[in-house]
Amino acid sequence: MGKMNVTNDMMLGLFAEMVLDEALRKYKEQYLYREIDQALAKGDESSFIALTTELNTLRSLA
Repeated sequence: MGKMNVTNDMMLGLFAEMVLDEALRKYKEQYLYREIDQALAKGDESSFIALTTELNTLRSLA
């Protein structure tokens, strides 16, 4: 029975890590969208390019 508890604990830990990773990724994506909008509003091309590159990298990792 002890081995089952360890396995369940490991699975729950893995699941919690996956949920946290997804939440952080979504938060970062939303942040980047807001920053991209601001860069567009300001006409800041260099920030726009850097932020969209970062967003594309984040998306490719998902």
